[in-house]
Amino acid sequence: MKTKVLVTGANGQLAKTIKELYNKNADNVIFDFASKNELDISDKDSLTLYFSTHNFDYCINCAAYTNVEEAETNMDLVFKINSEGVKNLAEVCKLNSAILIHISTDFVFDGKKEEPYNEEDSTNPLNVYGASKLAGEKHVDSILPSHFIIRTSWLYSVYGKNFVKTIISKIKEKKKLQIVTTQVGTPTSCIDLSGFIYFLIKSKTLKFGLYNFSALGQASWYEFAKQIELQFINTESNIEAVENFPSKAIRPIYSVLNNDRAKQLIKVIPNWEKSLLKVVNQLKSNK
Repeated sequence: MKTKVLVTGANGQLAKTIKELYNKNADNVIFDFASKNELDISDKDSLTLYFSTHNFDYCINCAAYTNVEEAETNMDLVFKINSEGVKNLAEVCKLNSAILIHISTDFVFDGKKEEPYNEEDSTNPLNVYGASKLAGEKHVDSILPSHFIIRTSWLYSVYGKNFVKTIISKIKEKKKLQIVTTQVGTPTSCIDLSGFIYFLIKSKTLKFGLYNFSALGQASWYEFAKQIELQFINTESNIEAVENFPSKAIRPIYSVLNNDRAKQLIKVIPNWEKSLLKVVNQLKSNK
C-alpha cells in the first residue's frame, strides 16, 4: 500500500527540498505538491474539496507567511495564513483521517533563556510572526490528535530567499555587510529537516506531538555569515560585526533548540557547519 502525502506551500524552500530529495526516489510514498495558487490553506472550502478528491495519509504543511519584518505591518494577513489557515488544515485533516506534519519556529520563544529550549518551555513570542505561528500550533494541538508539530530554526537551502543565498550574493558583489552578533540560534538546512520529516512518514511512528528539530550547535548571525564566507571563498572579505541592526520586528536574543526528543527517533543529527557545507558546495556548482 502506497502512502499518499500532500505538501502545501510547494513554492517554498522546504517543499522544494523535499521534492528534490524524495519525489523521484521515495519507495511506496506518493507526494502531491500544491502551491498557494493551487491550494490556499486560508480557503477552507477549497481545502475540503481538495481532500475529498484525494486520499491523503499525511499532510506536510509548508505553507506560511515567513517574512518576519513585513509581518509587523501585515498582521491580518499573517494570522489569516499562519493561524486560521492552519486551523482549516487541522480540521480538514481530522475529517479525512490524515496525519498533519506542521512546521513551526523558534520564534515562539522570547530568547530570555540561557540554555537550549525544550518542548515544555514557556512560549512568549516577541513579534507578529512568532505570535501567529504559536496560534497555529495551538489550533493543531487542540483539534487534531494525530499530528507532529516541528519547531525549527534559521532555515536555508539552495532555493528561494534565505540568509545563505543573500550572504553569498553580497560576497560576489563585494559589498560590505553588517551582521549582528547579539542574536544566537542554530542554522538549519532544509535537507536535514526534510530527512526528519521523511523519517516520520517512512517509519510510520505514532509518537505524535511537539518536536524541536534543528542542526546541532549554535551561532550568532555574524558567526553564521563568517562560516558561509569561509566555506564559499576560503578567505576574509567585508563582513563587519555589529551589536544591533535596525528592525521593525523584535527578535529573540537566544533561540537554540534542544533536540533530545527528536534524537530518540532519528538518532543522528548533523552539526550545522557540516550541513552548511553541503548547501554551499551545491550553490558553488550552480555558479
